[in-house]
Amino acid sequence: MSRLSYAAAAILQTIASGSRYGFDIMAATGLPSGTVYPALRRMEKYEQIRGRWESEEEARRAGRPKRRYYEITASGIEALESALNRFHSLRSLDLRSSEA
Repeated sequence: MSRLSYAAAAILQTIASGSRYGFDIMAATGLPSGTVYPALRRMEKYEQIRGRWESEEEARRAGRPKRRYYEITASGIEALESALNRFHSLRSLDLRSSEA
């Protein structure tokens, strides 16, 4: 995937800014799950992000279902930089994690 869509670039920007799981990414970008989750799967396939499931114990302690956490890779950083050059408005977005 050489050229990211605006939505995919926003998702990568959000991950790079500290949002690490699906609902957090949706809250930061305002994008629906039907956009975010397929994009996350594609970006993982193209090795632009790396995902890992948290442990069952960690989720149980927090009283919620397990989360899949994402981090941007070197390839993702390159793709994001290229997208930021095309989508200048993404640079000014405040996409900090909504997690307290």
